[in-house]
Amino acid sequence: MESAAGGGLGSMRAVLAILQWWGFNVTVIIINKWIFQKLDFKFPLTVSCVHFICSSIGAYVAIHVLKAKPLIQVEPEDRWKRIFPMSFVFCMNIVLGNVSLRYIPVSFMQTIKSFTPATTVILQWLVWSKHFEWRIWASLVPIVGGILLTSMTELSFNIFGFCAAMIGCLATSTKTILAESLLHGYKFDSINTVYYMAPFATMILALPAMLLEGGGVIDWFYTHDSVFSSLIIILGSGVLAFCLNFSIFYVIHSTTAVTFNVAGNLKVAVAVLVSWLIFRNPISPMNAIGCAITLVGCTFYGYVRHLISQQQAAAPLGSQGTNSPRSRVEMLPLVGDKEDKV
Repeated sequence: MESAAGGGLGSMRAVLAILQWWGFNVTVIIINKWIFQKLDFKFPLTVSCVHFICSSIGAYVAIHVLKAKPLIQVEPEDRWKRIFPMSFVFCMNIVLGNVSLRYIPVSFMQTIKSFTPATTVILQWLVWSKHFEWRIWASLVPIVGGILLTSMTELSFNIFGFCAAMIGCLATSTKTILAESLLHGYKFDSINTVYYMAPFATMILALPAMLLEGGGVIDWFYTHDSVFSSLIIILGSGVLAFCLNFSIFYVIHSTTAVTFNVAGNLKVAVAVLVSWLIFRNPISPMNAIGCAITLVGCTFYGYVRHLISQQQAAAPLGSQGTNSPRSRVEMLPLVGDKEDKV
């Protein structure tokens, strides 16, 4: 009886965790698009910088004031040798996401972001000479096919926004791969990740933002009608961006890896639907089919990873150390675990 009640409570907590994660994620995306499109604040570097500053302050408050998570101690030398390179890639990932959002619809941008599993596998294969099971490669086919169909039928296609989103996928994949080596020995959660990386990202981005967008921001201040209310929205997007990281921390500890994977793909569908209801960007039937194929492919990819990881865990310990051709195949790419989503 108690176990049933505990199971029901755990399920309810998982559902609430997923819903609040969806809420923060979709809200941040929609507000950012609103800032670029409706407020005419077309400065993605500045918006990203605001997000990093808010996240730096929020992570400090969460760790030192609210004591929500203990601080993971990092040696000063490691901060520059390990954290700084990761922060640079982290910064590029966020900036490219906002740049793409400036030029292409949310639906298209979110679909392209779903290409990340494929870019991660291909990068590890080409650059790091890793090899994977045929099932991993087969699971990428619907993802690649869906992206191709979506790109070919996108009615609001913009080559600059498309390239920014694709390079953003590569940045996300690079961050995931580098984390395996650069952050080896550190067990970072989402809050500590933001605590260490957001200040570095702010430092990296502040000067380019001032040089490239400073003049435009000043002109916007003088020409925009509702500056005060617009600034509230821009700052609010930064606060929500940090809350999104906090919500990821909560959902990771409340769901299984499979649930997290499925919920992540459904989140993309929710973001696409909500953005269409608000911005009414044109979506052709074939474009919607391409988006659906991509999301189904991502879910299938996560399922295949889960099956392979279960097989590896169930394999006898001695058989994992043999020199058979099968044992030399790196069955699982780095992307796809719950920590990778952070």
